Amino acid sequence: MENSIDSPETLLLRGARVVLPDRIEEAGDLFIESGSIARINGPAGNVVASADRILDLSGLTLYPGFIDVHIHGAMGVDTMEATPDLLHRVARFLAQHGITGWLPTLVPAPLNDYEKPARAVEHLMLEQDVRGASARVLGLHYEGPFVNGAQCGALRPQHFRTFSSTADLDALATVNNADAAHMMTLAPEVDGGLELISELKKRGWIVSIGHTRAPLDVLDRASEAGARHMTHFMNAMSPLHHRAPGPIGWGLVRDDMTCDFIADGVHLDQLTLQLILKCKTPARLNLISDAVAPAGLGDGDYHLWGETIRVTNGRTANEQGSIAGSVITMHDAVRMMLSLGVSPQDAALMSATNPARLLGLDQLYGSIEEGKAADLVALDEEGNVRLTLVGGRIAFQKSPESGV
Repeated sequence: MENSIDSPETLLLRGARVVLPDRIEEAGDLFIESGSIARINGPAGNVVASADRILDLSGLTLYPGFIDVHIHGAMGVDTMEATPDLLHRVARFLAQHGITGWLPTLVPAPLNDYEKPARAVEHLMLEQDVRGASARVLGLHYEGPFVNGAQCGALRPQHFRTFSSTADLDALATVNNADAAHMMTLAPEVDGGLELISELKKRGWIVSIGHTRAPLDVLDRASEAGARHMTHFMNAMSPLHHRAPGPIGWGLVRDDMTCDFIADGVHLDQLTLQLILKCKTPARLNLISDAVAPAGLGDGDYHLWGETIRVTNGRTANEQGSIAGSVITMHDAVRMMLSLGVSPQDAALMSATNPARLLGLDQLYGSIEEGKAADLVALDEEGNVRLTLVGGRIAFQKSPESGV
């Protein structure tokens, strides 16, 4: 059962196994005040008895709240068509799955189609602190439109663009909020791509390489221009070949490049996931969902991006048979990583700390440390979400009979 209620001014989380940046604290206590983590005590620490409310989290593992920087929607809501209320519906759903922050992600479309979602993000960012607690909208992610038509994936190539002047970037709607992160996935080999990276860097955008067939020299120049990340690594990129390593080989060996990837067992084989982990290490990896509107609704046929998307046994397919995003959440991705033997600390790195760092928000979010926002998720021994806090407020909690 979902609860979306404000927390008291002070809250004590007692007895959890706490995943900290440098260690796991067994049976730790967290004291939360005014939405932030005020104190972390180990089992032998001083007991804080003056909290307005105490939650016993014995038997649960407490992680920093998950942050999804690439998600197109859920629960029937497509970010391209969303209003603030519809975005908030997605945000409530995400909180049920331990996500405390997210970037609504847009796809290539006619320029006029970007204004509505950008304004929806803008309005929700202003209102979300006074709405019921839910996953925070942190900004906006443009997946395209400056990408390679030969690696379109499920995106619509008729709306792909090239870059010739700053007017091409000015034509995209942005979020008028100083706290909003702006991210763009692009292919550096498109006409004007390197100049676009430089311009985005000047404007403070996060630049990620994706939907690309760029040769090595162009990738090197993209890095020099300011690109530091790669989108859904290995998907929608020219394949790795022993004489033509391309973006995949380049990304695997570049320690200055971070990568995000979709750990749903569909986009990447489990052995491939292990290869990425071994080459990049969790320190340079972010989990994403790349979820689309049918996420949370189960199998069926859905109308999305001008065509029918079919979901069968958790796998999406468009009318051409291509994978069209996922129907997982970050919680599912974390469980996949844990099943492969990744430690809780490394899972926290990939699902929270690294995404926050990518967005330049790691001073506030992404880890369990004193002074940071109390954005937290508690998992039971089976990996189920039992509690989600956003800014110290309860955004999701299992019913009392489940023991929380």
